[in-house]
Amino acid sequence: MFSGAVRVLSAAVDIPIPRRHIVAPSRIDLWEPLLANSPQARKRAQQSEQRRGHNASQRSMVRTYIKRVISAIQTGDHATATQAFTLAVPVIDRMADRGILHKNKAARHKSRLNAAIKALKA
Repeated sequence: MFSGAVRVLSAAVDIPIPRRHIVAPSRIDLWEPLLANSPQARKRAQQSEQRRGHNASQRSMVRTYIKRVISAIQTGDHATATQAFTLAVPVIDRMADRGILHKNKAARHKSRLNAAIKALKA
């Protein structure tokens, strides 16, 4: 079928790789298909992957801060919820400024969390 080498990804699996896909060892992940056909395209694909990983990390951090506020609200402690909210707001705003979150989504999160905290006090 292929007139190329076989790249061993694990001890149990041998996947034939067409000769045109054999490249020198580099930072490209072996599991990703090599779709880029020029050095510039390979570099852009690599940069996109790095950016995607960084953005995913930032999104995860925002979600963690939001979850901390929600868990504080669920315990019913107004002081803890307020403190968690004051820590979360700058992070949410920063991610909205960087484009990780849409600005309206950030505003919606802040509004709903603030309303839930105010409802605790009442």
